[in-house]
Amino acid sequence: MVELRCGIELRSVSIIVPTFNGASRIGRCIEALVDQAERHDAEILIVNDGSTDKTSDVVRQYAGIRLITQRNAGPAAARNRGAFEAAGTILVFTDDDCVPAAGWLDAMLAPFDDPEVVGAKGVYRTTQKSLVARFVQTEYEDRYRLMERYRDIDFIDTYSAAFRRERFIEMAGYDTSFPVACAEDIELSYRMSARGWKMKFVPEAVVNHTHPATLGAYLKKKYKFAFWRVLAVRKNPRKAVRDTHTPQLMKLQLLLSPALVSGLSWDLLFRPRLSASAMVLGAFLLSTLLFTTRAVAKDIVVGLLSPVMLAARACAQFAGVAVGLINVARKGVQVPLKYPAAS
Repeated sequence: MVELRCGIELRSVSIIVPTFNGASRIGRCIEALVDQAERHDAEILIVNDGSTDKTSDVVRQYAGIRLITQRNAGPAAARNRGAFEAAGTILVFTDDDCVPAAGWLDAMLAPFDDPEVVGAKGVYRTTQKSLVARFVQTEYEDRYRLMERYRDIDFIDTYSAAFRRERFIEMAGYDTSFPVACAEDIELSYRMSARGWKMKFVPEAVVNHTHPATLGAYLKKKYKFAFWRVLAVRKNPRKAVRDTHTPQLMKLQLLLSPALVSGLSWDLLFRPRLSASAMVLGAFLLSTLLFTTRAVAKDIVVGLLSPVMLAARACAQFAGVAVGLINVARKGVQVPLKYPAAS
């Protein structure tokens, strides 16, 4: 329970990291957390979600870490398990493939000086040199630029997330109908936002991450995110129009694939003087202009290739949305009704 002394809220902090077969990466994450946790007298909970490798053995090498082991139930359930067993009044989440930078925990906790703040979100950085990874980082930074415009946000990703525990539990935690690490964090953010709760963007809270390094891996990730994003939006339909993380132009670009097919069909059937498919491509290129301009200023190679990358992204996302809509129509939508008990 939160105490007050001389008008100052005394917080206890729990850092929760879910992991599945993370033996090769969890050590770097823990090493980055230990000193930061000590400064705040925070506990670190690693939730081993049914790993079949030596994840538990790696975690046990670090003194003072709470290791929780469960049968494989997915990252949402693993995070909920950590929250259920946590002692802190503030829950801070990151992922096992993240390495929090120095000062990350300080920055994540700062917004909670305001007793009305319920959640906070940090940012990704990477030192990768591959073209695709550099594009991914530029893409994230473009979204961060958007989020900085808002006083409060409605989108908190698990790689750098913090919540008041009592509010997290009140919302039944992450929705375990998401079986993979994809959009369950968005869905919880949307539900919290619907209650009018204050959530803050904290660009100073940096975690280092390894982004997809190949085009195939990037497009596969975009397809998966779009697929599960459909479920998150179906459960929170008001967010289909706008949220604080998604550029509106990206939604327009998502229509590239069907518009281009329609344009080509029109051109083949009617042989118009003004090519419909050329108009579609022209409109798409125009929609990429702002992103490309900003990208060129940062990384000229990434900037020049941005229209091609954005076109590929739009096609992968459209496929994900289309299949996601079919999946939702077939299975329906369920909303978590109570906080899950520890298993």
